[in-house]
Amino acid sequence: MRTRAVVLREVSTRRPYERTAPVAVEELELGAPREGELRVRIAAASLCHSDLSVVNGDRVRPLPMALGHEAVGVVEETGPGVRRVAPGDHVALVFVPSCGFCAACAEGRPALCARAAEANGSGGLLHGPPLLTDAAGQPVHHQLGVSAFSEYAVVAQESVVPIPADVPFTVASMFGCAVLTGAGAVANTAALRPGQSAVVFGLGGVGLAAVLGARAAGASVRVAVDPVAGKRELALRLGATHAFTPEEAPEAVRELTGGGADVAVEAVGSPGVMAAALAAVGRGGKAVSVGLPAPGRSLEVPALAFAGEGKSLLGSYMGDAVPRRDIPRFLGLWRSGLMPVELLHTGTVPLGGVNTALEELASGRAIRQVLDPSGMLAA
Repeated sequence: MRTRAVVLREVSTRRPYERTAPVAVEELELGAPREGELRVRIAAASLCHSDLSVVNGDRVRPLPMALGHEAVGVVEETGPGVRRVAPGDHVALVFVPSCGFCAACAEGRPALCARAAEANGSGGLLHGPPLLTDAAGQPVHHQLGVSAFSEYAVVAQESVVPIPADVPFTVASMFGCAVLTGAGAVANTAALRPGQSAVVFGLGGVGLAAVLGARAAGASVRVAVDPVAGKRELALRLGATHAFTPEEAPEAVRELTGGGADVAVEAVGSPGVMAAALAAVGRGGKAVSVGLPAPGRSLEVPALAFAGEGKSLLGSYMGDAVPRRDIPRFLGLWRSGLMPVELLHTGTVPLGGVNTALEELASGRAIRQVLDPSGMLAA
């Protein structure tokens, strides 16, 4: 079948993206679901900084590539062997289609699935090569097994989690990446306990989800750090107890926490901010990095921070989440009012407005813009 999709053919650092238009909406041929795969009509797809990182070359991916990895949709067709979902089900899409059998999956860490990493790195799907081809008959790669900036997507059944049909699409679209990564970093990687203190550096969608996670976990002091005043104000609405600029943060955190926070989350992708997060935690504290820096960048931190002060610097991919466990858990917190994810929604744009949306994201003005690939939001 045919589907309209957002395609990147060559990386571009030229801005503004709304004028240079590094991506284009193309009509592609989409193959039928194979064994273990299903076709989804995409209802809402959120624009994440990881998408921008592919566009500007910070995340090296095989091109051409159909973009989009954070989305929600409705199952339309299932291939042989698919038993987890059926046509008509609403599903959140996740960008690590864990195989369930490798060492990482067996240890309960599906975000580090070896087979998924191989498939995602190749631009294919967990169960086979790409199913997208362009007008010239040439293959187009999938982004992280999803490629959700499209009317339709064929994905592995391991890439979806069923969700209740009454969850608004604009809300549900953010659970497969922003919420899993940000809130998961707090709940899973840091294992934040009630009464502890937390500081979050970088208030994009993932960082603000970490603020929500710290609130839900019962952190007594929840500090949000970002240079943009509007993002700090939103963090306070989401449950931060304090918000500061990066310049104000070091002294303020020390005063509020009596020497340093229990947990710090870095959601920027900057080695300098990683170092600041490690410096912000007290003795025995945990700094968790979820940002994705450009390849080749290095981190320099005081070596004595570890054995001398008992600090930990932890990496967290997809929030160390188990999606089939954590998405329902976080949806439950959303229903209870503890995680008002809807406040992250900056606006809804049609598929053709993706270059303007990229510019809004790059400028820092937007948190989570939601694309409407198939017109289901406008209906």
